[in-house]
Amino acid sequence: MTTTTSTTAAPTEAASTADAPALIRFRPTGLDTAPEVNALLERLGLGPFAPDGLTAFGGRNDNWAGTTTLGRQVFVKTVARASDGGRPEIDRALAFEASAARLPAGSPLRTPEHLGTDRDSAVSAFRLLPGSRSGSEVALDGDFDEALCREAGRAVATLHTLGTADGEDPDAASGPAIDTAEAPLPPMRWLRAFPWSEVQDRSMAQIAAWKLVQDDTEVVAALHRLRDRERTAPHTPAHCDLRFDQFLVHDGQLYLCDWEEFRLADPARDVGAFVGEWLFQATYSVFAPTGEPTTAKDAVAFGFDLSHEEIVERGAAGLRHHIPRIAAFWQGYTECRTPDPELGERAVGFAGWHLYDRLIATAQAHAVLNPVARAAAGIGRTLLLNPAGAVATLRLAASATTRPAVAIAGVPNPAVPTAGVPAPAVATAAVAIAGVPTVVVSHPAQPHPADAPSGSPR
Repeated sequence: MTTTTSTTAAPTEAASTADAPALIRFRPTGLDTAPEVNALLERLGLGPFAPDGLTAFGGRNDNWAGTTTLGRQVFVKTVARASDGGRPEIDRALAFEASAARLPAGSPLRTPEHLGTDRDSAVSAFRLLPGSRSGSEVALDGDFDEALCREAGRAVATLHTLGTADGEDPDAASGPAIDTAEAPLPPMRWLRAFPWSEVQDRSMAQIAAWKLVQDDTEVVAALHRLRDRERTAPHTPAHCDLRFDQFLVHDGQLYLCDWEEFRLADPARDVGAFVGEWLFQATYSVFAPTGEPTTAKDAVAFGFDLSHEEIVERGAAGLRHHIPRIAAFWQGYTECRTPDPELGERAVGFAGWHLYDRLIATAQAHAVLNPVARAAAGIGRTLLLNPAGAVATLRLAASATTRPAVAIAGVPNPAVPTAGVPAPAVATAAVAIAGVPTVVVSHPAQPHPADAPSGSPR
């Protein structure tokens, strides 16, 4: 089981061998400051955590992974409480567990077993999948192949059909009602102005990232159109926070986890987020030593001395490499669910937003915007402004058997602002998706560390 975004815990060892990739783990928060964790485990009859070997996964939420004194391998996580004292994230996660309890054996949608929750303390326990790797680790190691992508598509499609068998109403689950509130991202009021109350919690780079969005009137209009289309689209149970690090690979099987944003929503959100993750990976591959990062370190430490021509060439290669994985996801999805006719086009729009979301997320720890995330946002702009034009190129058309060309062009688009990037020695590369050119990176002569894709702050 894993959580979302960054952690304040210090990394522990990265266990690896010549035959196995590194698994990044963290030192957990001391259990003496969170007595509710062992209290829940003891109420569940699992015994408290044994202190030896206790570890944590990266994430915004405190979490603990280890073995209890009774020999049970368990993962425990906390979630934030609302300012009014409510537990909306816990309630959404419990609504998912109630819906998922009706899945048949062998379902393509697998999730770690939920052992129990203390709603008052906002603590949940799950069966630990020892040795599992997050989807982010798998992707960075180059192992999130087409077969796994197809399985991901089948899992997401199965999620989108929860509660629809035999005409069953998804709101009729025996557990908490499924949330019907509009998904919070993108926050539409922030398209007009960044709230002053949020400024102190944001880095200068994040504020600059939001300014890029706010100053681009075409992007703002496109996001409003996407929201309008979402409101009239068919809604299904949806994850609404889908990223690679919400997947786990354990014993060769794919699991999907972290259900705090589960709700009835446009299924195109989840499809678009998965597409957006691969496009973000393609952007990072431009700056890896060999054109594709094999570790997070490769993605952030090398490749900033590339020429304009090399950036364009690697960008083309990255897109060509990852688009078949998108196609495999879509194949798996359509094997388990028939999408509505406009789902692919809406998904392209949400993929565009996802890339802006990555720009904002990776800006969290920086004073200035890094060029890799800006590259992804440039592609996102193209997708938002012309989603219909990218459906076939991204292999989301009715048939995924045709392999369209990906056009690459060195044509800058002056409509994309470049504030926050040093003016001297800036090289601009452009990737055209479906024939529409856009700036994808402003490339400074001196390197600036970039975060590996790891998830957006929520």
